[in-house]
Amino acid sequence: MNAMTSLRGAGLLLVAATAWGGLFPVAMVTLPVLDPFHMTAIRYGLTAIVFLGLLALAEGPQAVKLEGRGLRAALLGTAGFAGLGLTVFIGLQYSRPEHGAIIMATQPLITAVVAWWLRGVRPERGTLALLGVALLGVLLVVTKGHCTGLLAGGTGLGDLLMVVGAVSWVVYTLGAADFPAWSPLRYTALTCVLSLPAIFGLTALATATGYVSTPSVADVESVAWQLAYIVGIASVLGVLSWNAGNKLLGVTNGVLFINFVPVTVFAIRIAQGHRFQAIEFIGAALVIGALVANNLLVRRAAFRATAFQAERTVCAIPACSRRQAGRFRIESVLQWRGALRTTAPRCSGSESA
Repeated sequence: MNAMTSLRGAGLLLVAATAWGGLFPVAMVTLPVLDPFHMTAIRYGLTAIVFLGLLALAEGPQAVKLEGRGLRAALLGTAGFAGLGLTVFIGLQYSRPEHGAIIMATQPLITAVVAWWLRGVRPERGTLALLGVALLGVLLVVTKGHCTGLLAGGTGLGDLLMVVGAVSWVVYTLGAADFPAWSPLRYTALTCVLSLPAIFGLTALATATGYVSTPSVADVESVAWQLAYIVGIASVLGVLSWNAGNKLLGVTNGVLFINFVPVTVFAIRIAQGHRFQAIEFIGAALVIGALVANNLLVRRAAFRATAFQAERTVCAIPACSRRQAGRFRIESVLQWRGALRTTAPRCSGSESA
């Protein structure tokens, strides 16, 4: 991986994280005018059209076919788009933007626990410990250090809903592994489209029961710029930049950029004149520190697995000379670091058994 590729990948991931960070303050401005249900319906209704058009252009009309996987894709899309979209927006009505950003930033650690639950892949003890540290950080931000008043401050319900949304998105993200033949764009586009019946159905139900009312055209027009950001920047540009950046840098490196989501929110809130307490910065630092530390744990585990596999491979090639075996070990380590893209050394004809 050369320096230009790394720079491009980092730039794309920074764009995505910044776009998602800006979503929370923008949504807070929009919610008094547009309820969470209709906002989510408009958001993903328009986003699905854009994604579907991009998919047809990039991969052809055949990519729109479900290949008998429609039900599974619909369930995952509902969990991801309906689950995340509705719970986060409803949660923000009872909470604050910085709470949502900090909670969403814990998703890499939540992923380890959900993968353990769904796939039986037990996380490292260090990851579980760091999840505890991250949750402590979230608690400090949410309660400002007064943990006994978790529900008294009025944000407890909203924060809990956003935790549910974070878990829902993790389930959706892990579900992509069930579609190995689908590109990230195809998985995103088709699951987004298939989530619309659930989103529209829940919106209709909420409207019919009087929980929300149908917004007028004037209401929608009054938040047109906010909706343009939510759809065009946070939903379309953010997702595409995130996928492209991870492809260039790798998921292990890319996931670190999720830290810029709460950083962006805190910066916007400070610019708006909000004063944070020192304990809130400490809590945010605990969350970010736990994510970085867990990333280092993942890297170390990957390094050990690569080194072990290299050792086994060397032992299985008795015809190679000791010099070649040593070179293979070195190249395996460099491959893991992304410095080389080589294959195992080949024995020449005179050295073969």
